[in-house]
Amino acid sequence: MKRDDDCKGMDDKSKTQKKKEALALQDLGEKLVKLSAEQTKEMQLPEELHNAVSFARTIKSRGALKRQMQFIGTLMRKIDNSPVREAIENIEEGNYKKALKFKETENWREELIAGDRVLLEDILNKYPEADRQKLNQLIRNAVKERENEKSPKASRVLFRYLSEIRSE
Repeated sequence: MKRDDDCKGMDDKSKTQKKKEALALQDLGEKLVKLSAEQTKEMQLPEELHNAVSFARTIKSRGALKRQMQFIGTLMRKIDNSPVREAIENIEEGNYKKALKFKETENWREELIAGDRVLLEDILNKYPEADRQKLNQLIRNAVKERENEKSPKASRVLFRYLSEIRSE
């Protein structure tokens, strides 16, 4: 006769699978701790989890922080974590898009200073509210500044203007 614990059901999880899930929730908790207080407040976390995340931000001791992260992982198991996971993914995606936009604007600035007139026309066509005269003047100032090996003040002004027209 077989005992019940010898025959595992198909929906029982292995010890390894349970451990992987626990570590994934702990990683999710670490991402929560790295967010700003404002961002976690907007997520409307359960009070106990919110307090645990807030407390983790104040801990300096490595060991104590590790224990707190394990506690946060335990709390995460008790709630439906899909909204939390989705909110974190949206925040991370937003940060990625911001960084990508910043890098692209930097590239535009460098290419415009290098004399790429085709890019200038593309920008003016894509952003009709951009002032052609002002953009040309900013480019000239940045070019002159580079030629004279001065500090990149005009280059920064050009970057700000390109960022401004992209956000309008």
